Amino acid sequence: MPDFLTTADGHKIAYEKSEGHGVNANAPTLIWCGGLKSDMEGGKAVHLHAWAKARGQAFIRFDYFGHGQSSGDFADGTLSRWASDIGFVRDQLTQGPTILVSSSMGGWASLLAAIENTEQTAGLVLINPAPDFTEKLTVAGWTEVQIAALENDGVVYEPSGYDEPYAYTKVLIEDGRERQILDAPIELNCPVRILQGYEDDVVPWAHSKRLMDAITSKDMTYTLVTGGDHSLSRENDLTLIENAIASIT
Repeated sequence: MPDFLTTADGHKIAYEKSEGHGVNANAPTLIWCGGLKSDMEGGKAVHLHAWAKARGQAFIRFDYFGHGQSSGDFADGTLSRWASDIGFVRDQLTQGPTILVSSSMGGWASLLAAIENTEQTAGLVLINPAPDFTEKLTVAGWTEVQIAALENDGVVYEPSGYDEPYAYTKVLIEDGRERQILDAPIELNCPVRILQGYEDDVVPWAHSKRLMDAITSKDMTYTLVTGGDHSLSRENDLTLIENAIASIT
C-alpha cells in the first residue's frame, strides 16, 4: 500500500519510497517521473525501484495529480501542476541531492522541476523525453476539425495505450503553450542522460534531440536505441537505463 502526501490545496499524492543503505546510503535519491496517464505501478518504475533497492540507493515513485492512486481529475491536470508535484514530492521526502528519472511527458515535467531547483538536482535521466509535446507534437498534427473542437468543446480525445483515451483539454494545451522550453537555452549544468527509441512513433527522435542544443550542461549524452519504441522496456533497454543512472550517481 502506498503512503500519501497532502498538497496545499488538499489533494493526495500517492507514493512509495525506499531508503538508501550500505555503500550507496548517501547517493542521490532517485525520483521516478512517469509519462502521461501512466502510474507508479508501471513496468519501468517497478523494475528500477527493485534495482535501486538492490544497490542500496534511495528511490521514490509517485502518482501525479489525477493519475493512479492520487486524487484529482486527470482532465484538470496541466504540465505546471505535474511539474509542481515533482517539486512537492522532492521537497517533502528528500533533503539532499536528487536524480530525476523520467519518461515521455515526465521528461518535460522533470526539466521544469529541475529548472525550479537546480541546486538539488544532481542529474537527469530522460527516457524518450517529450518537452513541448502539447504544442509541437500534438496540436501541430491536429486537423482544423480538432482545433475547432478544442475551442468549442474544451477537449479533444485521442486514442491511448490505456483503458481511456487521452483527453487534451483546453487548459492543458494553453498551459503547455506557456511552459514551452525548447525555443530558448535551458540553464542546467548537471549531468544529463537522454535515451531515445529509434522506432518511437510517439516522440520522434529528432524532437528529443533538440534538447542537446537547448540544455547548457557540458555533461550530456544522447543514446539512440536501435529497435527501441516509446516504452523502452525490453531487457536491454532497462540495462541501458540502469547504466545511465549509475553513470551519474
